[in-house]
Amino acid sequence: MTEAPRAERRTLRDWFAHPAAAHPAATALEVGDTRLTYAELGAAADQVAHRLLERSGTAAPPRRIGLLTGRTAVAYAGYLAVHRLGAAVVPLGPAFPLARNARVTAAAQLDVILTDGSCDHAARLPAPVLTLTGEDLLTPTATAPPDLPEPATTPDDLAYLLFTSGSTGEPKGVPIRHRQVCAYLEHAVPHYGPGPGDRVSQTFDLTFDPSVLDLYAAWGTGATLVAATRGDLLRPVRFAAARALTHWNSVPSVISLAERLRALKPGSLPGLRRSMFCGEPLTLRQARAWALAAGNSTLDNAYGPTELTVTCTGHRLPADPGAWPDTPNGTVPIGPLHPGLEGRLLAGELCVRGPQRFAGYLDPADNAGRFLAPDGTPYDPGTPLTDTHWYRTGDRVTALSPSTADEGPLAPGTPLAHLGRVDQQVQVHGYRVELGEVEAALRHLPGVLDAVAVALPVPGGGLELAAAHTSAPGARTEDHRTALRLRLPPYMVPARITALAALPLNPNGKVDRAAVERLLRAPEPS
Repeated sequence: MTEAPRAERRTLRDWFAHPAAAHPAATALEVGDTRLTYAELGAAADQVAHRLLERSGTAAPPRRIGLLTGRTAVAYAGYLAVHRLGAAVVPLGPAFPLARNARVTAAAQLDVILTDGSCDHAARLPAPVLTLTGEDLLTPTATAPPDLPEPATTPDDLAYLLFTSGSTGEPKGVPIRHRQVCAYLEHAVPHYGPGPGDRVSQTFDLTFDPSVLDLYAAWGTGATLVAATRGDLLRPVRFAAARALTHWNSVPSVISLAERLRALKPGSLPGLRRSMFCGEPLTLRQARAWALAAGNSTLDNAYGPTELTVTCTGHRLPADPGAWPDTPNGTVPIGPLHPGLEGRLLAGELCVRGPQRFAGYLDPADNAGRFLAPDGTPYDPGTPLTDTHWYRTGDRVTALSPSTADEGPLAPGTPLAHLGRVDQQVQVHGYRVELGEVEAALRHLPGVLDAVAVALPVPGGGLELAAAHTSAPGARTEDHRTALRLRLPPYMVPARITALAALPLNPNGKVDRAAVERLLRAPEPS
C-alpha cells in the first residue's frame, strides 16, 4: 500500500494514519527500552482513546484532554489517542507547580486528564484523571475494545492548546487549529527531509511546541521517533551516537552543554544528515562547533513564536563555513518567512500574518496590544480579529538586504537576522541598552561559551547591568570588563560579570533568565 499524498493531510490524525497504513511493521517509537511499530502504536492509541472516553464520563466525546506525562510511551500514545477522539491536546507539566497546572486545567476547561503517574498532584486537579503506566499500555487485553468511530475533525478544529508565560503572571492560552499546524508541516517536514528508515530526535517536552515537528516529521513520513530521557539530554552527543540518529532538533543550549562536557569533538556525530536548532538564538560560534562534529549534516536555524505555529522562518547555512553570513550580533540569521506568510516591520519589530498565524488567544483580553490592523495601524480590541490582521511577535529583526527599511511591508523572501526582544530594551543611567548586544559582545570574548545579561535594581532606584557566562574547558581567567570596554560604551559594560559552570535552564532546555537574575541578585561571598 502506498502512502497517501500529503494534500490529503488536513488534520494531525491524517499525518499519522497515512504512513501508519503504508508502513505498519516499521518502528514508530523508541523511548527507553520500549519499541513500538506503527501498528502497535496505533493499537495502543486506540486502547488509550477508549479508556479516556470511559473516564471522561460525558455523553459527548471530550473536547479538550490534558496530557500530564513525562517522556513515556503513554505520553506519545496519548497524544495520538486525543486526536483519535477528535479532541484537542493540552499538555501539562509533571514538574510544574500544582497552582499552574490547576490554572491551566480550569482555563482550558479540560474534560479529562491522562497521566502516567509521574506527577504527584494529578489527583488534586479540577478534572477527571486517568492514570496509565507503561505496563498498562503494553499488556494485551483479553477482549478487543469496540471500534471507535472516525472523528469528524475539520481543519478549523483545535489540534492543541499551549499555555505561554504571560506578562501579568497568568499563563496565556494559545489555540492552534489543524489548518495552521498542517500548513506548517507541509513546508517544514519536506525541508527537514526524513523518511522510512530515518531516526528523528525528540528532545522537547510536549509543553513546548517544537515537539510537534519532532512527532510528525517522524510519524508523517514513516520514520522512527526516538525520545530522549532526561539523562540523554545531559549527554546529547552520546544519545545521538548511541541511538544512531539521522535527524536532530533541539535548542542551541545543547551545543554549549556538549562543549562543557568535552564531548563535541570534530567528527563525533557522523550519522546525522539534518540538524535544526530553534527556541533561542543560535550563535555562529555554536553553529561552527556543531558543524565540525556533524560534518555530514545540513544545519538549519529556525525561529518562531508559539502564536505562529512552531516556526515561521528558517535559514540553512551553506556547507562551506567560509560562506557563512556576518550578522550584527554574531548569531545565525533566522532567514526568510516560510511560504505563504507575509511580514511587515513596526519600528524593527516583526509582524506576521498568513496560514500559520493563530486566531487569537484563548482569553480575548490577551489580544490587546498583540496585533495590528490590516493597514498596519494599531488593532482595536473592540473589533473582530480576522486573518488579515498582523501578529506582533515582540522580536526585533533586521533585514540582511541593506535597502530594507525598519518600517512597513517586507518583500517576499527577505532574509532576516534576530536582534533580540522588544522588551529586552532597558534604560541604564538614561541610556537605552539592548541586553542582546551586551550578550553578543561577551560571546565574542576568547573562551566565553554563552552569556546572559540582565538589568538589576539598585538601592535608591535605577538599574545596573550584570551578566553571567560559561567558559570553554581550560579557558584562561580574564578581566572581561576590561575587554568589553574595547567593544562597548561605558554605560553598556556590566558592573558585575559572574562565571558559572552552567547557565540554569528551564524544563524546555532554554536559558532560565529569571534564575540567572536570582543568582546575580544574591550577595557575593565575602
